[in-house]
Amino acid sequence: MLAGAALITSASLDYFDFETLPPFVIEKLPLRFEALWLGSLRVHVASALVSLPLCLLLATRTLQRYAVWHRWLGRVAAGLVLFALVPSGFVLALDAKGGVVVTLGFLLSGALVAWFVVQGVRSARRRELAAHARAMRHVLAQMSVAVTSRALIVGLDVLGVDPDRSYVIALWVPVLASAALVEWLCWRPASLSLLASTQGRSGGWLSSAATPKIRARSVRSAV
Repeated sequence: MLAGAALITSASLDYFDFETLPPFVIEKLPLRFEALWLGSLRVHVASALVSLPLCLLLATRTLQRYAVWHRWLGRVAAGLVLFALVPSGFVLALDAKGGVVVTLGFLLSGALVAWFVVQGVRSARRRELAAHARAMRHVLAQMSVAVTSRALIVGLDVLGVDPDRSYVIALWVPVLASAALVEWLCWRPASLSLLASTQGRSGGWLSSAATPKIRARSVRSAV
C-alpha cells in the first residue's frame, strides 16, 4: 500500500504546476466551475498525500504503543480527512469520468470515510477501543481504494475490457469489497476471541453495544 501511495504521489506532482495543465485535467475541460474544480483537485491531492501515509502509520502497532503521539497524529489525520479530503472529493465527484454511476460510487466512498472518521473519534473519546479500531479500518480501507482502483484499471485494460465499463468496475468493486473485507475481519471468530481476551485483561473497555457476541462466546467457553 505504501508503494502504491508513493507511485500516486509521484504521478500527482504535475497537478501543482500552475503554468501548465496535466493531460488528465485537459480531458475534463470545459468545466462549469473550472477554478473551483482545479482548487478542489489540488486540495484533494495534497490532503491525500499526507492523510493516507499518516493513516497507515496510525494503524501500526509501533505507534499505537505511544498513546499521546497516536492521539495527536490521529487528530491531524481526522482534521485533514474531514475538512479537506472529503469535501474536495465531493466537488470532484460531480464531474467524475464515467457519469452518474461513478459519481455515486465516489460519493458513497467519501460518505463512508467521513462517517467512520466521526464514529472513530467518538468511540476513542469514550475509550471504546474495539469500535474505534473497526471504524478506522473502514477509513483506511476506503482510502486505499485510490490505490486498488488504479491497479484494477491496469489489469482490466490488459484484459481488453471496454474503458468506460472498466472504470465503473474498478471503482465499485474496491469500494464494496473493502467495506465487506473490514466487516469480515472484525467479526470473524479469530478476531472475536482476541477481542474477548483483550477485554478480560483490560477490565472491560469494550462497549456493551459492540461486544454482545464476544460476551456470549465467553460465557459459552466458560461453561
